[in-house]
Amino acid sequence: MAKKAIGIIAVFILLVMVVPLSAKGPGDGKNGQTRGTLTDLEIEHITHIREEEKLARDVYLTLSEKYEAPIFDNISESEQRHMDAVKGLIVKYGLDDPVKNDATGVFTNTIFAVLYSELFAKGGESYCTALQVGIDIEKLDIGDIEAALKDRDVNAKDVRRVFQNLLSGSYNHLSAFISQYGTNCE
Repeated sequence: MAKKAIGIIAVFILLVMVVPLSAKGPGDGKNGQTRGTLTDLEIEHITHIREEEKLARDVYLTLSEKYEAPIFDNISESEQRHMDAVKGLIVKYGLDDPVKNDATGVFTNTIFAVLYSELFAKGGESYCTALQVGIDIEKLDIGDIEAALKDRDVNAKDVRRVFQNLLSGSYNHLSAFISQYGTNCE
């Protein structure tokens, strides 16, 4: 009887150790990553901010081709890191990535496509208007990220941490554009 009990306990321990590693159930993300639970508003903010960061990156990339100013190159690289951070949330939670095509100026959300065209056209007028476009984009980013952080339905710690980091970066970008504008345009 004791051997049978030990055998049953051994099988139970084996099952406890193996089954959770291989079983997928509700709430599991792609590639076996745990999804956790996000509110609809958290998902909405994540996907919106992902494309908004792409808007910033794409505008700065196109302006960097027109003006040989390090500010557009440097901040476009930072915006890529912002996009990557938000994509990390998308992958972690198994969300649908709104960036279906990473080509410059291509967006899923038509509002961003229109904004891209308008901002690039405005920025093409002069170096000073390009810097003003940078200021405008960063203010847009800051407003949307702050709104997401104030939303009572955005509670996931990792989402809040990513948004807070993006907010800090956007304030740094805003300061850089304002400084360059003050030095070159006033």
